[in-house]
Amino acid sequence: MNLSPDFIVIGSGIAGLRAAIELAPVGRVLILTKAEPTESNTGHAQGGIAVALGEDDSPDLHAADTIKAGDGLCDEAAVRVLVEQGPPYVQELVDWGTQFDREADGTLSRGREAAHSVRRVLHAGDATGREIARVLWTRVSHLKSVETANHALVTELLVEQDRCVGVRFYDQLGFPRDALARATLLATGGAGQVFRHTTNPRVATGDGVALGFHAGARVADLEFFQFHPTALNVPGAPRFLISEALRGDGGRLINGRGQAFMTRYHPDGDLAPRDVVARSIMREMDVTGGSVFLSLWHLDADYVVRRFPTIADMCRQVGLDLARDPIPVSPAAHYVMGGVDTDRWGRTSLPGLFAAGEVACTGVHGANRLASNSLLEGLVFGARAAVAMQQPPAAAPLGTDRCEAPRPPPSSVSRAPLTTTEVRDLMWKSVGLFRTREGMEDAVAKLDASYTAHRDALANARADDGDAWKQFNLVTVARLVARAALRRLESRGAHYRADFPGRDDIHWKAHVVDGLTL
Repeated sequence: MNLSPDFIVIGSGIAGLRAAIELAPVGRVLILTKAEPTESNTGHAQGGIAVALGEDDSPDLHAADTIKAGDGLCDEAAVRVLVEQGPPYVQELVDWGTQFDREADGTLSRGREAAHSVRRVLHAGDATGREIARVLWTRVSHLKSVETANHALVTELLVEQDRCVGVRFYDQLGFPRDALARATLLATGGAGQVFRHTTNPRVATGDGVALGFHAGARVADLEFFQFHPTALNVPGAPRFLISEALRGDGGRLINGRGQAFMTRYHPDGDLAPRDVVARSIMREMDVTGGSVFLSLWHLDADYVVRRFPTIADMCRQVGLDLARDPIPVSPAAHYVMGGVDTDRWGRTSLPGLFAAGEVACTGVHGANRLASNSLLEGLVFGARAAVAMQQPPAAAPLGTDRCEAPRPPPSSVSRAPLTTTEVRDLMWKSVGLFRTREGMEDAVAKLDASYTAHRDALANARADDGDAWKQFNLVTVARLVARAALRRLESRGAHYRADFPGRDDIHWKAHVVDGLTL
């Protein structure tokens, strides 16, 4: 049975929910989620949401910090949208009942994180994303014009006459459905599961990027994949995120000898940009032959546990005391700055298709996202995309390329596709924190072959085979990331090439789009 909402939102994180709230008064909205509605990167965001609300702060200062962290590749107009429209949207969250932490006098508490020049990060303990999602879901649940389909497997964006007109998906019972709509929003979040070690939940497999790519939408800047410096590094335990806010509150990185080391790598020490801290940790581990730890023993123990209850509880589960024990940490894939290429209103190169949040590439993060700008981006650009989705349809832009169809006939050549584990190991080894031409050429060759093999296998699989689709999407995104990284012959932000260690503004102050530069 076909569905005919006015608007489709794929994903249930901050961008998708804020868009649904904006769309609800003007039409029927269908939210499609591939798991439980609360399972998203938003719910895993610990540190907070950055916004210029303090008396010592301003949008200009927030913009300057964002642009500096972006290492010369931010779209400065998009940054202005983020920092100027962020305060009223965050105030809206406060008005809706978001329980951000407050000082004794009732004012909002503001934390500091790496590369921020002032304290501007609002937080709700160490579960800020979960609190924001709670408030947004509460609001969405009261909107009669919004319907949610959980455990929906979206396999294809439907395109007619060079326009996205809806989606094909399988419901939680495995029945095929087509949903046709005026406009469709990709709000599917990130792709951390492309790498062996990640802070992202299992659902973060890059589905939205793959869907957009296969429908013919441009993708951009996928070589810029941020590795969070401090994920819990205990054998057998999940790579649980250890928020940057701990270092903002005075936590120190130390090596196995108990020595603080970050000032040897960057003058900002423990609060250097994330890409610098992540690579410094790996270098320190190589130099010392041991582990790296986060130490908070010099801070008030009661404050540490009260301020970071979720992280403290996770540490207890693996036998560690967050306030007293050195916590073993190492980098893990965390956030992709690139994605489906959009303008500042969430429009993609494919009319009828919009994108917002981590799946989108607005250019606001440049080559390296400033800490705690991710929730703000989802909030601001989710709302803006919803405004644009209500406008009359635009004509198809010139030069829109069509890419491989998702279900072509099988090839006559037999290939063995890489398993999910093999893809993730390959990406971590060859397209991780330190990259070289030889390693990435090997990765691209293997991923090209695996892409074709997965595509052929999918053509012979049951249409509702969720594992086959997830594997195909994962290989698709891994291949796009590796190809873009191989193309960029410099080091900038989160993209570091040992064979081209310098930043090259003359040739590479540009964006890599589908393996090409613009």
